[in-house]
Parts: sequence; C-alpha cells; structure tokens
Amino acid sequence: MENWLQRIFLAALLGSLAVAVQAQSSSAERSVLDKIITPDMERRQITRPDIDTEDFEVGVYYGIMSVEDFGSNGVAGLRLAYHVSEDFFVEAGYGQTTTEETSFELLSGSTRILTDAQRELSYYNISVGYNVLPGEIFIGRERAFTSAVYLIAGVGNTDFADDEHFTYNAGVGLRLLANDWLALHLDFRSHMFEHDLLGEEKTVLNLEAYTGVTFFF
Repeated sequence: MENWLQRIFLAALLGSLAVAVQAQSSSAERSVLDKIITPDMERRQITRPDIDTEDFEVGVYYGIMSVEDFGSNGVAGLRLAYHVSEDFFVEAGYGQTTTEETSFELLSGSTRILTDAQRELSYYNISVGYNVLPGEIFIGRERAFTSAVYLIAGVGNTDFADDEHFTYNAGVGLRLLANDWLALHLDFRSHMFEHDLLGEEKTVLNLEAYTGVTFFF
C-alpha cells in the first residue's frame, strides 16, 4: 500500500514539474517573439494627402503677346483642359489682344494699314499636353507643392484684320497645385500662321507669355 502511494505521489510530482517547465519555456518563447515581431518603437502618424480625382480644369490667364510687326500688348484668355491620364491632357484655349500700329504707319504719319476694329486679334486652339517633369516645388523647409512642367502643341485659328488664319501653336508651361482644387500656371507659347497684310505673303511667329489660375472640377 505504501509503495502504491509513493508511486502516485512521484507521478504527480513529475507531472507538475513537466507542466512548470513547459509553461516557463512558452513564456520565454513569447518574450523572444515579442521582441522580434513587436518591437517597442514609436509609431509615426501618417496623414494621407487629400487630392481631388476630378479630371477637368478650367481657368483664366493674362500676359503679354508679341504680334510680329504689330507690337507687344496685353493678352487675356480662357482655358479648359481634360486630363486623360497622369501624363497626357487635352486643352482648348481662347485669347484676345489689341495690336499697335506698324513702324511704317508711325513713320508715314497719315497712312493707315488697318482700322481700329481690324487691330483686334483673337484666337482659339485645341492642343495636346504632356507632363514631362512631374514632381514637387519646396517653398521653405516644410511647404511642398505638387508641380509639373509640360510641353504642349496644337492647331487652331487666328482672327486678325478681317481674315482668318490657320494657326499652329507650341509651348512649354509650369503647373503648380496650391491645394487639391486650385492650380497656378506659367506658360510660354508661340503661334505661327501666314498673312499678306504688308503686301507680301509671309510666315509670322507671335510669341506669348502669361500667368493664370485654374480650378479642378
């Protein structure tokens, strides 16, 4: 009887030791895994940028247009763009300026080639743009604005001196996103067409530089 009780006590003791050893081993393993998998480190708070997904852009611009033989004057216009993808966009534009007298008119004194109404120049065009240098512009150490340098070219029409001229246009621009719906632009364009206002058919190149603001919707 005594041997039987001893055996039961010994078995219970061995079982308790085995459970204790297993529990201690599991605790050590969890401690090691916690250090490897969940290190004690400070988590950064990340704020996702609030960027509109609208593809249409509409706005106005104002600048200077140099009309060959007819001086440089202020130009104002409207623009509407549709962004086909992150790289390409299609733009429709309309602009208007008033030209000056030519050097010949100024020197002759009384000779006038165009009337005041004929000196009004307006144009419209359809162009395709490509964002060649998308990126960011930093203002100070903590302010960064999404930006893109783009190339643009297209065709259209110029109404000048009671005549319409088929026109090619090409240029380069900079778009700066002030926030998720407002953009600032700086553009340089050239408009090329032919006319014979001075008695001889010639190809003219009118240069244009302007700044503008557009809204996404």
